[in-house]
Formats: sequence, structure tokens, C-alpha cells
Amino acid sequence: MKPIDQLQIGQFSEFTKTVSESDIYLFAGVTGDLNPAHIDEEYAKTTFFKTRIAHGVLLGGFISAVIGMKLPGPGTIYISQEYKFLAPARIGDTITAKVEVIEMFLDKNRVNLRTTCTNQKGLLVLDGRAMVSPPKNK
Repeated sequence: MKPIDQLQIGQFSEFTKTVSESDIYLFAGVTGDLNPAHIDEEYAKTTFFKTRIAHGVLLGGFISAVIGMKLPGPGTIYISQEYKFLAPARIGDTITAKVEVIEMFLDKNRVNLRTTCTNQKGLLVLDGRAMVSPPKNK
């Protein structure tokens, strides 16, 4: 847990996970997003990507894990999030979600973060921004 007075521009944290088939099925079941591009290999073969891809917002969940557990950490409140999906994440891809402090508003207890996901090849698959309210000092 890092209150705003313990943060600095350029500070970052990461979370890495290999996307599994069960991750995709569990996410589909929890959210109700049963788009065949994610869960039906035969259908997915007919798409631009030629195979199933992970839900983009599943990658957003990896970013949420960094924000909620590492930087700023437990007690952080999301204000807003913007994503640009640049490339697909496929089953077996190892995704690293990174959150970096890019701007701080001390008077409002708000922090602007750059949020990215890259795959095992170093390809940027998601780029975004988040505004959060870090936990307060106790």
C-alpha cells in the first residue's frame, strides 16, 4: 500500500501471467461474454486472428491486479480507465501488465497512471491510462 506521498513520477510495478484456456473460459463464465472469438476454436479459425484470443478486458484485469495489489496497492480506488487494444493475446501468451506513475495531483489525492500489457515477445498488446485515488495515510 502506497499513499500518494510515497509515490513518484516514473515509479512502476508489474504482474506477469500466462493466459490459459481455463482463464478464458472462467472469464467468459463470470462475465457472460461468450463471444465465439474467445471460446470456439472452429469459429475462431474463420476470423482475422485464425485462433481464439483472450478477452481484452481480461488483460485489463491484470492491470487492475497491479493497481489493487501493488501500485498504489490495497485501498486504491479506480476513477477511470482507458484502453487501446493493439494486438491480440492468445492462449499460451505470457502477458506482463505494467502500471507506471505519470502524473500526480496531491491536492486531490489522484494519480494518473500509464497502463500497458506486453507479450512474451515484447509486443505492446494494450496501452492505456488510468486515474486512481491511492489509499490515505492512516
